[in-house]
Amino acid sequence: MVGFSIRQTWCLLALASLIITVLAMGQTHAAEGQAMMLPVDSVPLVAVTAAGDRPFEVEIADDDGEREAGLMFRQSMPADRGMLFVFPQTEGVGFWMKNTPMPLDLLFIGQDGRIKAIRRGQPQSEAVIAPNEPVRFVLELRAGTAERENIKEGDLVKHPAINAVSGVN
Repeated sequence: MVGFSIRQTWCLLALASLIITVLAMGQTHAAEGQAMMLPVDSVPLVAVTAAGDRPFEVEIADDDGEREAGLMFRQSMPADRGMLFVFPQTEGVGFWMKNTPMPLDLLFIGQDGRIKAIRRGQPQSEAVIAPNEPVRFVLELRAGTAERENIKEGDLVKHPAINAVSGVN
């Protein structure tokens, strides 16, 4: 068994505290007015529509900090890009656009991979945006994308994060 002196113990505690502070700072960029940029997933998300498949590059927000920050402070986003919010279980969700300067389409997706609702988010609004039923995923795209790409409620959305829950490949 290894023993530490009091001085070594205090040094380890100080180091642990510093590490926790640095990690916490990485999660609070949105709170400080900086946009969070997540890596683009290597596999595109695909919306299966009556007009054909529509692929999107997505950033995956799958923990509380990432879901909370979302696209806040993001000034722009490519037309073929979005952010997929992955929740640990199907639940009632509500979003708002405070600190989000660009208008968005919010696609609320059930555990079965089907779009349950499509709502428009207005920049900087604190109005709650929510579907009428619990969902497992939310896809945020630039405003007007759903209409332009003929994406409708009931359409299937495929991505490994969704397929793992829905069982659809």
